[in-house]
Amino acid sequence: MKNNKKLIPELRFPEFENEGEWEIKTLSGICDITNGKANAQDHVDNGRYPLFDRSEVIKASDEFIFDCEAVIIPGEGMKFIPKYYEGKFNLHQRAYALKDFSCSGQFVYYSMLHRSTLLSQKAVQSTVLSLRLPILQDFPIEIPKKPEEQEKIASCLSSLDEVISAHNQKLELLKAHKKGLLQNLFPQEGEKVPKYRFKEFEKDGEWMGKSLGELGEFMGGGTPSKENQSYWQGKIPWISSSDIIDDDIHNISITRYISEEAIKESATKLIPKNSVLFVSRVGVGKLAINKVDLCTSQDFTSFIPKNDISNYFIGYYFNANKNLLQSLNQGTSIKGFSKSDLENFKLLLPLKLTEQQKIASCFSSLNELIVAQTEKIEQLKLHKKGLMQGLFPKIH
Repeated sequence: MKNNKKLIPELRFPEFENEGEWEIKTLSGICDITNGKANAQDHVDNGRYPLFDRSEVIKASDEFIFDCEAVIIPGEGMKFIPKYYEGKFNLHQRAYALKDFSCSGQFVYYSMLHRSTLLSQKAVQSTVLSLRLPILQDFPIEIPKKPEEQEKIASCLSSLDEVISAHNQKLELLKAHKKGLLQNLFPQEGEKVPKYRFKEFEKDGEWMGKSLGELGEFMGGGTPSKENQSYWQGKIPWISSSDIIDDDIHNISITRYISEEAIKESATKLIPKNSVLFVSRVGVGKLAINKVDLCTSQDFTSFIPKNDISNYFIGYYFNANKNLLQSLNQGTSIKGFSKSDLENFKLLLPLKLTEQQKIASCFSSLNELIVAQTEKIEQLKLHKKGLMQGLFPKIH
């Protein structure tokens, strides 16, 4: 239900529609605020208790200083994203715990999450953005008068978080399954056949050893002059290493385009679609397969496979063995490897193109599931964001 009154949310549960406006209070008026005592050296691997500090990653400790319901807020950083926790935990001296609530603690968590941008705006600029205790003590928070309404909002958003968490777990299982297959569908070091093999190829013998130079040809890249604006007003895609996403050979972010003149007058080259684009410096280990003809920067060495070689097999082979690419790293200021390094690189692959394609197809299908699951999670997060905007009053 829509309502334009001040301090009344746009979305309200029916049983609270006649409860009037929310109240504005300060954090110090509804809870105690304290910082921790722990330092970086208090972090231990596999500790018994969570250790909250200013980072988004939750660390571990063998000691705890609190045993309660709390909203944790980092005291320094670029983002001040709160966390909610119940139980025993340790706390860094640069982080705050909101506790001993006179209202729903979980409601306070979601309210602070909704207002995290305002926290950043109120932070003091020093070496890094910093939240001082008085800032938090005086921080305004809008609260429904009835505890039941606070709890219902918290319960609604908490249920949605549980759904998101379940989908995240499913995503991690898919990624773990892919990682396991990458290790088992390709021969391990010292082996010439993989641990797992599709039934129709079990009697086809050992995989053959070949150099990449025997399997295709290579092309380099370059960057047209940025001073000539006409070079950057064409229709031919051009990418740099930052446009490749690690661990995703299907995803290339194309945002820049160059002209045919730029290709003629620079070192960049038109790479045919379905090539394997190796990042050979500034991000060694990343690779992707292009679905359209494009040009690359000098950070790439691109591989154009012969007709009897599966491009996706090559892509997934190196996705499974990124350490092999990284072992080619040379140089001091800018590490990388050369075209000849790739040409001479030895790898094992099946004799039959059909086996290469079946392995590649298996990973492509799994990758589609991972992409679909990732998109589902992003949609749920967008839904949660929109729901929070409706469940909390707009502040003008």
